[in-house]
Amino acid sequence: MSEPATPSSQSGTGSAATSSGQLHRVLGLPELIFFGLAYMVPLTVFTTYGVVTDGTEGHLPGAYVITLATMIFTALSYGAMVRIHPVAGSAYSYTQRSFGGSVGFAAGWALLLDYIFLPMINFLVIGIFVNALWPAVPAWVWVVVSIAVVTALNVLGIKMVTRFNYALIIFQIVFIVVFVALAVRHITGDTGTPSIGSVFFGNAQMGLLFSGAAILCLSFLGFDAISTLSEETRDPRRLIPRAILLVTVIGGGLFIVVSLVASLAFPDYVNFTDVDSAANDVMVRVGGTALETFFTAAYVAGCFASALASQASVGRILYAMGRDATLPKQVFGRITARFSTPANAIVIVGAVSLVALTISLSTAAEMVSFGALVAFSMVNLSVIKVYLIEQRRRSATDLVRFGVLPLIGFGLTMWLWTSLSATAITVGLVWLAVGVAYLIYLTRGFRRPAPTLDMREESVPVADPV
Repeated sequence: MSEPATPSSQSGTGSAATSSGQLHRVLGLPELIFFGLAYMVPLTVFTTYGVVTDGTEGHLPGAYVITLATMIFTALSYGAMVRIHPVAGSAYSYTQRSFGGSVGFAAGWALLLDYIFLPMINFLVIGIFVNALWPAVPAWVWVVVSIAVVTALNVLGIKMVTRFNYALIIFQIVFIVVFVALAVRHITGDTGTPSIGSVFFGNAQMGLLFSGAAILCLSFLGFDAISTLSEETRDPRRLIPRAILLVTVIGGGLFIVVSLVASLAFPDYVNFTDVDSAANDVMVRVGGTALETFFTAAYVAGCFASALASQASVGRILYAMGRDATLPKQVFGRITARFSTPANAIVIVGAVSLVALTISLSTAAEMVSFGALVAFSMVNLSVIKVYLIEQRRRSATDLVRFGVLPLIGFGLTMWLWTSLSATAITVGLVWLAVGVAYLIYLTRGFRRPAPTLDMREESVPVADPV
């Protein structure tokens, strides 16, 4: 068996040869960070702002602290695994290599939930907010148009995606700076502003905080998305772990700061006009209708950036699963010669996203958190299996890095998983049951070995023309 191709083995430009249908190695640390932040959407704090603020009785910043702590441990586990397996496939690849094809398939199947439903959330929100600005055009029109544009851009290639993400992320950052400045001005001039400590953990019920933190997991999917780009990164073993941790910390810090000033500016959460659109109440109080309009524009731009990134990632997950015939190889396991992208998988994701025309926003959000937490748990366990059991790394430092830290990450992710609603857990378990049934079919009742990923770049099928 030949060794996996490395960046140094590529052409002088640092990208894979397109004649063999390989993915381009063109991404550096800035592109990875912007990709991850685009996937997370800095303004996603306002997607669940009202729901979690109401559910935690005004302690949204505290819930974000719990979620960030959990995600940091899990991000470290992702970084450890990508050093061993710098390939496309994310949690699917890591779990499959650590526990075998059947368990890996189950983890990948669960992870598909968050990757499939996150684009739907973005398309839904785009339709809702743009329709609010131009009510003459139905929301479903904007949903269909955004799906078509995002799908076309992803087929054109990952560099096209990152160029758009730069502009869209900068737009969001500008809004955040303006919002925080106006909110601070409002807070300092309001004698009724609560103390900072009271909106974090003061008089908070831990059960409510963890339930809110479980919902907020969907805000932190950026670092997982980064791991799917390993085969398109110039030095994945070094850059991917660094980008994963930086995106987690930067994104989490932004969420905490924005949720903190919003909570201080609008502490009377019981007076929200509508918990689903509570962000509008905050904007009007802090900066009037002008800020509300600015927010809508920035938020829709952020959702568009996230849709670009999330569809790109799920396309590569399906490509990795198709490449080993876990999914139909002729459909999913192909790279186009013209654009060097898994165009078939990307177009199929776009078609499935049309479900956004019928599904509710709350249901989509619950499914994202379920799939993410299952996958995160398995990655934490994979670190323990690979480093401590298989490689027998037993020094004091290794026991902490590859034993204690991932075990804490596993415990926290499972705690958040059990904090999800009964509906989310039920639907998620049904999804897993369907995946197991499909695996039984593939393995003829487990009489055949489960398919395993072939990670060698040389094994990628010759590309088909578009």
